[in-house]
Amino acid sequence: MLGNLIKNANYTKEDHLATNRLKELVVVLRNREIMHGLTPEKLRMILEDLGPTFVKLGQVMSMRPDFLPQEYCDELVKLQTEVKPLPFATIQIVIEEEYKTKWTKVFQSIDEQVLGSASIAQVHRAVLKTGEKVVIKVQRPGIYDVMSKDIVLLRRAATILKVISESSGLIDFNRILDEMWAIAKQEMDFLMESNHNDEFRQCNSDIDYVTCPIVNRQLTTSRILVMEYIDGIQIDKINEIKALGYDINDIGKKLGENYVKQIIDDGYFHADPHPGNIWIRSGKIVWLDLGMMGRLSTRDRAALKKAVFAVVNNDTYEMKAAVLALGVPKERINHTRLYEDIDAMMNEYVGLDFTSLHLGPLARKILAILSRHKIAIVPGISMFARGVVTIEGVMRICCPDVHFVEIFATHMQADFRKNFDLREEIEKAKRDGYNLLRKSMRLPEQVSDILKMTMSGQTKVNFDLTGSEEPLRQVDKMINKLIVGIISSALLLGSSIICTTQMTPKIMEIPLLGVFGYIAALILCTRLVFSIMKKK
Repeated sequence: MLGNLIKNANYTKEDHLATNRLKELVVVLRNREIMHGLTPEKLRMILEDLGPTFVKLGQVMSMRPDFLPQEYCDELVKLQTEVKPLPFATIQIVIEEEYKTKWTKVFQSIDEQVLGSASIAQVHRAVLKTGEKVVIKVQRPGIYDVMSKDIVLLRRAATILKVISESSGLIDFNRILDEMWAIAKQEMDFLMESNHNDEFRQCNSDIDYVTCPIVNRQLTTSRILVMEYIDGIQIDKINEIKALGYDINDIGKKLGENYVKQIIDDGYFHADPHPGNIWIRSGKIVWLDLGMMGRLSTRDRAALKKAVFAVVNNDTYEMKAAVLALGVPKERINHTRLYEDIDAMMNEYVGLDFTSLHLGPLARKILAILSRHKIAIVPGISMFARGVVTIEGVMRICCPDVHFVEIFATHMQADFRKNFDLREEIEKAKRDGYNLLRKSMRLPEQVSDILKMTMSGQTKVNFDLTGSEEPLRQVDKMINKLIVGIISSALLLGSSIICTTQMTPKIMEIPLLGVFGYIAALILCTRLVFSIMKKK
């Protein structure tokens, strides 16, 4: 009995907190006058007002043209993560809770002035007892609970939206939430971020001009990250960089080459390469904030290479193969229409040189084609698109004469030449030629077998009428609506008959079973009318 009471009390408390959070969300929507219509700018401001969960959600959706129109994606790219910093006293409490001792026993000093304050954590300068200068990244208290409760509310909303909209499995809001929550959990686990630092350092150990902060493993926990202090210059402060005698174009080329290496060679790349995360120190490019990293499988990287080569050579067939390799089909593909859409996209790039081509918009167009043809996108590809758009923006600001896509293509050509083995290619050609000859020799025998089976009535031919899927789908929907209408009519008629009887139990002198029948009929009729009006 006592256990049940405690369980009920806990449930009530959690439910109360969820209700309060829901009220906060409603207040924000009311203040932004959501009932008067939604614009891209208004959506961005609403997400910023709603807090860190929704900011992260907006950042993920900005790279998903399969979920939002392009103008909304362009606006959500501007989402800001800078927030009002917490008081230093609160930061002290978090540090002492995590270390279970006074912070003065761990650090010689901590600068109360905030270096940076984001939705999940904020950063302060500090000095260790050894005199080493470091930075401390401290997680905001309670941020995990806030975001997890928001995720629960969003999942409930997603379920309701799915029921109302009768959406197919492609534009799955739950999948977007899964992707966003996975990214957020990466950023909230500082032990994972320290692992990212180590892996990134290992991947780039042979590049003299690239580095990242060294993490102090002994003082790092899941909520506190301690790493070396980077005394450098942010990459977009061009005048300061030039004043030190650096060639900004040389830095831009090295930045582009390293990011291409991360994508193509390593399959492990910085997913948020904005200017604040790229610094210059002692002639080296220092990558900061490695909490959000993207991964690409060998298959994904091969498909990306194929897509870039297809654009360069204006090869629609190769681009179609690349597009199919970048996603997972959820429905039967209309290959003729897919080829036409890709060919229309490729025609936009005919005659363009590398100085006019931007890889970010191209990636978005490919994602839009994937969505149109019901081909689901894997998370690594959407993070790649976000990273490329961001890095191209950085390079346009810092070194407009350096073109990222040209570096991308040059790197792939060098990779092709490096891995090309003439002897292996000759051996492969021999094997392919032998297999072709062997199959050709069997061709007359196979034709003879087909003719014999046809004459004996054993041959079956399957026809695939291209373009017939949509009319059949429409007919199927019409029949489903007709069935819903018939069921609704039957419920109304049956409930009316039941109401003429003395069946018990009753509600307001009406049999309870009849009431349930009327309610079910009302729900079905409402949904049917809503779907008809929506299609109209």
